[in-house]
Amino acid sequence: MPGEGEQLTGVSDNAYNLTSVLYHAAQGGTQYAKYIEDADKEGDQELADFFREVQQQDADRAKRARALLMDRQ
Repeated sequence: MPGEGEQLTGVSDNAYNLTSVLYHAAQGGTQYAKYIEDADKEGDQELADFFREVQQQDADRAKRARALLMDRQ
């Protein structure tokens, strides 16, 4: 039985959820670039490294969400 979101949009709830994860991971990866720049400007290597780490995690998450979404089309 389709969920309410699927009934309204024609997009499955799972496809919508994966798309949302993909979008937010990609958006976060872009935002982290600014955070990295700010930390580098202040000479805070530990913080810059942390932001690079979470940026990579979001990149990996986006790739996985995209692959899962493609598998379900």
